[in-house]
Amino acid sequence: MQQVFRIAVFYDGQYFFNVSNYYMYTHPRKARISISGLHSFIKAKMADFVGIDRHLCQIVDAHYFRGRLSARDADEMGKLYNERVFDDILMSENVVTHYLPLHPTIDGGRQEKGVDVWLALEAYELAIYKKYDALVLIACDGDYIPLVRKLSTLGTRVMLLGWDFSYKDAENKERVTRTSQSLVEEVTHYLPMHEIIDREFESALIQELFVKSSPKVSQQVPQPAAAPGSVAESFPPEDEDVRQSTILSVLDDYGFIYDRENNNIYYHHTNLMNIDFNDLEPGMPVKYTIQTLDDGRIQAGKVWVVKMPQEENT
Repeated sequence: MQQVFRIAVFYDGQYFFNVSNYYMYTHPRKARISISGLHSFIKAKMADFVGIDRHLCQIVDAHYFRGRLSARDADEMGKLYNERVFDDILMSENVVTHYLPLHPTIDGGRQEKGVDVWLALEAYELAIYKKYDALVLIACDGDYIPLVRKLSTLGTRVMLLGWDFSYKDAENKERVTRTSQSLVEEVTHYLPMHEIIDREFESALIQELFVKSSPKVSQQVPQPAAAPGSVAESFPPEDEDVRQSTILSVLDDYGFIYDRENNNIYYHHTNLMNIDFNDLEPGMPVKYTIQTLDDGRIQAGKVWVVKMPQEENT
């Protein structure tokens, strides 16, 4: 009788978040990666690599590591509810979460510190005690090479899921993500996911990789009641310097607001406060704040749609 092939999955959370955003806002698929679909894909591919029945491949552990905003900061940025919803998804798929606080940077931003080290230590320790047959790494950074080498000394197979892609960030700068070639050369199995998804676009296994949604149904996440004055309100607080205009264009994961004074204003999907980007349409009336970047460029800070699509039909 064949034994179960025991798999553990370890997520570099920030990397996975960027991948999911890419497929949601930039790739023609326009959908997020499904955790359950991804786990089914992993089991199927591992079974093919090992040469056993798919039912014998089981994910016995899954861990998600990421830097995280404080509850207050997340609430002020209108992200707290969405973070909690994603936590519920991870919990429903038996994914254990590991969070570290984000640290402030000199330029006023926030960055992760120590997340990759924590992932590596947990993965190696658990591989020793639980004796995984294989460990799946969802990451792209060459910093994980020492982990892969240590896992190899234990006789643990390592499968790497990597995506190569580019996108524009909230400051309209081109961001390129590439999987470390040195990391690819160290693992037992490498899956170039961007190629597989585009090549096998219509296969059932790839279809299950994405969250299913109807294009006619709003994908807006319902917002909880917000405290007076919070950013999560449907409309901007009275003490903010707010302008009013209309959406000029909706592109990949960004667009422009009509603004004659500033030759139109760039906005990113993360600037939207009360509507999902996929529900946005040219001509929609909006209220927005503007911000000046370090290089002197002006763009939207926060954007509120004045009238939601469902309200227009009432």
